[in-house]
Amino acid sequence: MTIKFGTDGWRAVISDTFTFANLRLVAQAIADYVLEEAGDDQPEVVVGFDTRFLSDRYAAEVARVMAGNSIIAHLTRADAPTPAISYAVVHKKAIAGVMITASHNPPRYNGLKLKAAFGGAALPEQAHRVEAHLVRNQEAARGPNVMDYQTALDRGLIRRFDPAWVYYEHLGHLVDLDVISDGELRVVTDAMYGSARKCIADMLARTRCRVHEIRGEMNPGFGGIHPEPIARYLSALGAAIQSYHADVGLATDGDGDRIGAMDAHGNFVDAHHIFALALRYLVEERGWSGAVVKSVSTTRMVDRLAARYGLPLVETPVGFNHIADYMLNGDVLIGGEESGGLSIKGHIPEGDGVLMGLLLLEIISAAGAPLHELVAGLQADVGPACYTRRDIPLRRPVAKAEMVARLTEDVPDSLGGQEVVEVKTLDGVQYLLADDSWLLIRPSGTEPVLRVYAEAREPEMVEVLLAYGEQVAGE
Repeated sequence: MTIKFGTDGWRAVISDTFTFANLRLVAQAIADYVLEEAGDDQPEVVVGFDTRFLSDRYAAEVARVMAGNSIIAHLTRADAPTPAISYAVVHKKAIAGVMITASHNPPRYNGLKLKAAFGGAALPEQAHRVEAHLVRNQEAARGPNVMDYQTALDRGLIRRFDPAWVYYEHLGHLVDLDVISDGELRVVTDAMYGSARKCIADMLARTRCRVHEIRGEMNPGFGGIHPEPIARYLSALGAAIQSYHADVGLATDGDGDRIGAMDAHGNFVDAHHIFALALRYLVEERGWSGAVVKSVSTTRMVDRLAARYGLPLVETPVGFNHIADYMLNGDVLIGGEESGGLSIKGHIPEGDGVLMGLLLLEIISAAGAPLHELVAGLQADVGPACYTRRDIPLRRPVAKAEMVARLTEDVPDSLGGQEVVEVKTLDGVQYLLADDSWLLIRPSGTEPVLRVYAEAREPEMVEVLLAYGEQVAGE
């Protein structure tokens, strides 16, 4: 058995590779890493879980392994969003956090996200150390140390807790609930059956907003959809906005670290626009400054705004862990990626759909204008920008290095009548065109798919770029 940590932890199909036995082996490797980090101090770890099939049971097994290694495991009483677990790691001064989730992946998957003491995804070198322990334990035929659950409770090695209210208090310092309250917005929240259910509604309970939540009940199969807040999975949100005559809809993914939105007309507002609106608001209304960090697959509207404000712009590979590195080591105003993972100054270096949903409500309320007008104004200001991503299922794994070599050796002179002016290989292969359009091709780090992204000035050009990307990706 080979278990490798991807872009954000380990994910696998339930009952195939993601089994109780394999999870206990991974948990033991994490325990070995934690004991190394702790030295002579009493080590503590935070363990949380989402709403997926058996996630609560998997989390309890992780806690039992921690207890079997004399590590205190703070285990949540109920499902919770990943950002709340990450913040709990910082608040409790724990050495690490373990979140049982497969995030936005299809229902047949489950997974494990490893969090570092700073509240973000474990650094690559930390994940490699866990993998090394896993290999050594297997080579030595060393099984996990596991303590009986009730015994661990009695000894205080497993401690149940609720991460919500400390997390909510923190969010209350990052967004202005008074401004949101003044907006008196009608809001539909779509939890997509994930573990951010009730979170936005709880925060807005102290405001004059009227909130209706959909898909907030427990449904481990996510109603048969991917719990990813992108247009194709949000028809229920659009219908609810119409039914409740709402001003805005907010959607969070399976573990609450991603955000998507809809305006009052049911038009999807993607993370590119939310990122750009947040950047403009934080600079122009709050007077904030700092670096802007974005993944390679994120809109060039952000680049134009950063240049306007004279802010440093940093581009990273896909994966919020790369953005987190900059948030930890410098003055970062905002960081984010096209998938909906976004965070701002003062928060943990972790994508947070709940925070960004609340911030979007603040932006709308402060402007006194509907979301569709804000988006149209943004497009007129730093656009036009049209974006689409397509995922191509893979029958066999794609070696990223081979794909990059092939696509950089045979670069087209132009695409859609626009000259290719630059080729980037930061993560996959990206062709930048003379009119600021771009095409990116890269294998996913979390699913067996090849992702093809394109942004252009007109929808027709986006289709041209996507068609070319799909053609060369399939060769």
